[in-house]
Amino acid sequence: MELNLSGANSLSVSKVAGTEKLSSLFMNSALIFSCKGANYTQSLSCRGTYTKASYSSIWQNTIRSASGEEVLFQSYRVNGTNGSSMYVESARVLDAYDDEYNGVIVHPESLPSNPTAFASMLRLSITHWKRKGKKGVWLKLPIEKSDLVPIAVKEGFQYHHAEKDYVMMTYWIPEEPCLLPPNASHQVGIGGFVINDRDEVLVVQEKYCAAGLEGLWKIPTGFILASEEIFTGAVREVKEETGVETEFVEVIAFRHAHNVAFEKSDLFFVCMLHPLSTQIKLDDHEIHAAKWMPLVEFVGQPLIQQDTMFKKIIDICIARLGKTYCGLAVHQLASKFDGRLSSLYFNTVEDKNSTCQAS
Repeated sequence: MELNLSGANSLSVSKVAGTEKLSSLFMNSALIFSCKGANYTQSLSCRGTYTKASYSSIWQNTIRSASGEEVLFQSYRVNGTNGSSMYVESARVLDAYDDEYNGVIVHPESLPSNPTAFASMLRLSITHWKRKGKKGVWLKLPIEKSDLVPIAVKEGFQYHHAEKDYVMMTYWIPEEPCLLPPNASHQVGIGGFVINDRDEVLVVQEKYCAAGLEGLWKIPTGFILASEEIFTGAVREVKEETGVETEFVEVIAFRHAHNVAFEKSDLFFVCMLHPLSTQIKLDDHEIHAAKWMPLVEFVGQPLIQQDTMFKKIIDICIARLGKTYCGLAVHQLASKFDGRLSSLYFNTVEDKNSTCQAS
């Protein structure tokens, strides 16, 4: 067997088995090898190349480092074409960090691209985490490494959630009920009730709507974006659909429904907004028409009068206009629990900025 040393920091092992070639690089590891016929064993850090050799895994074990931490190792045998063989022992654990619940989160940036290497490292990592008493494992696989997903599934990982550029997978180690939090259960929608000084409501007709709602003039609605506030989302959605600038006043009411889309629940917040402009410039991708509509005409639409939910929402908005109902104003408050500034929605007659006079 041919051994070529070329450095003092790492060792590179290449194998050729038929037409398959696999290279593994073990950086800065204390490597132990012995060659049959050479009759010596040496521990060192080096870089070398073995040509025309076969490769097989022998065993795995953990050792305790000088710092007291257990590290998982695996032993390999490299067989040369001349009958000699070499044994290599190297750490093969996925790079991960602990979460606050005694679980681990794998660094997606350090995942190997080679599926064979990933499969080996994942199995060894699970064994390592089990021995350390870890519980949940979070594995984020970027879309460019989607070929690793079937391997993770085979090892017992389950889907948790997915975004356009990754899938998150989880693995529960203890033989007890899983305590990992489930995927998000709700989507959040908003509607903007905008009324001007002439008692006209800003309304739209959507290009695409459910059967039976054709011709209905409705308030602008949409979904909250990731990391977006309810009050800023309402202002944004009205601007996108109609071009009208507004400012947030209050959350008037919210609806909670279930099994709305892909078996998810839905929270829909009705927000009262004050117009800062009047000119309409509609979004012709989603909106068929938009206009300022007299409140009486808006409320008198048959579809609103015949729908208990729609009618109640409008009744609440009218009550707020008559100052016989108080909505929820937004207040920015900090909490010592997480050290973050958050939005708390509530009403109070002591608020000097409030226009609500209901008792």
